[in-house]
Amino acid sequence: MAPLALVVEEPILTLMNKPPRGQSDPLITNIMWRNIIAQAAYQVAVVLTLMFKAGSIFGVHSEVIQTLVFTTFVLLQVFNLFNARDLEEKNVLKGILKNKLFLGITGITAILLVVMVEFLNKFARTKRLDWKQWGICIGIAAFSLPVCWLVKLLPVPKRQMLNAHTSLASVDHRIE
Repeated sequence: MAPLALVVEEPILTLMNKPPRGQSDPLITNIMWRNIIAQAAYQVAVVLTLMFKAGSIFGVHSEVIQTLVFTTFVLLQVFNLFNARDLEEKNVLKGILKNKLFLGITGITAILLVVMVEFLNKFARTKRLDWKQWGICIGIAAFSLPVCWLVKLLPVPKRQMLNAHTSLASVDHRIE
């Protein structure tokens, strides 16, 4: 549902005023790389910390740890939807109320997570979380918002940093 939530986002006016990109331009820009690398680093650090240290930090057993990891990971994706709406805008909530479909899809994702964790325990192989554990998961995931804000303060070089060896021209060629 996450890609659907981003697809329904209206085009940003500043983006629409930019000239079209060339066929040989990379699909992933430096701004995208900056945000992807930062979010990936944060999410990997969170998941690994939870996997290996949640038992000693929170005093829970392995089944609850797995549920904490799963819940936090899904919530990280939900919060990252807000970060990904505009790759350069620091205020990720700007104009959020204008897109009811985005909010609806994001809300449905969160509701499905709660249903899976709290009511579909056998199917999803989860353990019910108490309010404190939910708060921990939400807090850790929500911290990705200020992390993203700080990352957006970093300057991005004009010259392509990383090359994914994929350009618009190579994608068009493969499609034909």
